[in-house]
Amino acid sequence: MEIRPARPDDAAAIAVVHTRSWQGAYEHVFGAERLAAIDATRRQAIAERAIAAGGVAVAEEDGGIVGFVAIGPSSDVEGEGELFMIYVLPEAWGTGAGHALMEAAKGLLRESYADATLYVLEDNPRARRFYEREGWVLDGTTKTGEFLGVPVAEVRYRISFAEARHSSSRCS
Repeated sequence: MEIRPARPDDAAAIAVVHTRSWQGAYEHVFGAERLAAIDATRRQAIAERAIAAGGVAVAEEDGGIVGFVAIGPSSDVEGEGELFMIYVLPEAWGTGAGHALMEAAKGLLRESYADATLYVLEDNPRARRFYEREGWVLDGTTKTGEFLGVPVAEVRYRISFAEARHSSSRCS
């Protein structure tokens, strides 16, 4: 498996990963009918904008994209970074693709920020366990929104790179 920066021609494959991962992970929240109606064209436009902004990496295996991650400046905390998206095709869950993408995301975030956050659906126990294993800590912040016509709650996780940055600077 190769982790590499996303290219503009990856947008369609990223949209497929985004759509299929939602369909695999969120049926209990949104229902299969709503998930089947996800507009892949809209997801491709989201991918194109994210790639153009930078901070998107993909996991590629056997010539196909099996996952992606997108990071950037925080949407709600000045001066911090945010992990906006990390998705892996359901058939690649448990293969290490998510961990490899998370390592890439944390590396990218660490380059520019001392701290970073991410939001996840409160009712997404699989992802929450993954984030906690990867060092993210629930910080008590929540927000509500609506996706696919369903009201949802999101919880925020945080990670600090300040100690790691300080430690690595002492080693040099």
